[in-house]
Amino acid sequence: MRVVDDDGEQLGVMVTRDALDRAREKGLDLVEVAPNADPPVCKIMDYGKFKYQQQKKLQEAKKKQTVIKIKEVKFRPKTDEHDYQTKLKKIVKFLDDGDRCKVTIFFRGREIVHKDRGLMMLDRVVEDTQDIAKVESKPMSEGRTMTMMLAPVKK
Repeated sequence: MRVVDDDGEQLGVMVTRDALDRAREKGLDLVEVAPNADPPVCKIMDYGKFKYQQQKKLQEAKKKQTVIKIKEVKFRPKTDEHDYQTKLKKIVKFLDDGDRCKVTIFFRGREIVHKDRGLMMLDRVVEDTQDIAKVESKPMSEGRTMTMMLAPVKK
């Protein structure tokens, strides 16, 4: 097996027993790094310290990752102008925070006949948020609801 010292310098190809003796002399462990190589590569290192450093790197990576949430804003086909503007501000806030936004139009009773009004409202939302959002999924109608997904535009 090929042996690498704890300093990173190559000791060459050795018998397993000799490599273990070298590691014991230094008070360290012999760890197989590349078992599929020909010959296999082993490194003399402090295995406990190595595992600890790997765990710290994993925690640091976890800390830096961002979780994207899906927020939902519901409209009705009869939503008035002021209510529309209020809900539009919420959509803009969600998108600025980096979250995806699901825009839903809910039809009650005979309102289902006026799906064109719901589609017009979704088109208006797309038009009002075109500089900060892109349409991730086009408006789809499922039963009494019409939904559309908006995703923030990366700057």
